[in-house]
Amino acid sequence: MKAMTTSRCVAMVGTTALAFATACFSPSVAAAAPDDEAAIRALEDRFAAAFNAGDVNAIMKSYVPDQSLVVFDVVPPRQYVGADAYRKDWVDLFAMLKGPPKFDITDLAITVEGNLGFSHSIQHVSGTGTKGQPIDLTVRVTDGYRKIGGEWLIVLEHVSVPVDLATGKPDFSSKP
Repeated sequence: MKAMTTSRCVAMVGTTALAFATACFSPSVAAAAPDDEAAIRALEDRFAAAFNAGDVNAIMKSYVPDQSLVVFDVVPPRQYVGADAYRKDWVDLFAMLKGPPKFDITDLAITVEGNLGFSHSIQHVSGTGTKGQPIDLTVRVTDGYRKIGGEWLIVLEHVSVPVDLATGKPDFSSKP
């Protein structure tokens, strides 16, 4: 089973890399269906609304609901494989917050080619931790999407922050 999961992860990363290369270097990129881009933008808008509401069930509707989901988040473990594992990450995040967070997505750029797409964006969350400490984080997010049964879903997500190589410390404010 583990070998299947690993090969599935490798296949997903390879598929996403192929989609990226195709989207970046194909002359048909300009002809991508505007409806597909609009559908992905709407998915991201629903995700943001769900995040602001602290609604894990609504958040997870943005992701493929099976073991094929792969997420690299800024918090351990190194990767989440499967929707159930990633759902727990969201539950744990909201348990660390006192009240609803404030979340927004900026600089969202979307590329679609056939039934695959990807986006990159800057995402910011602020709020208050359960011990009263302020939380203010800015991250970079790259999402890979697949159109399944006519619906766009996130199948691969990579969340990162810049790191100061001299100190080894992450830059959670991530200013340009």
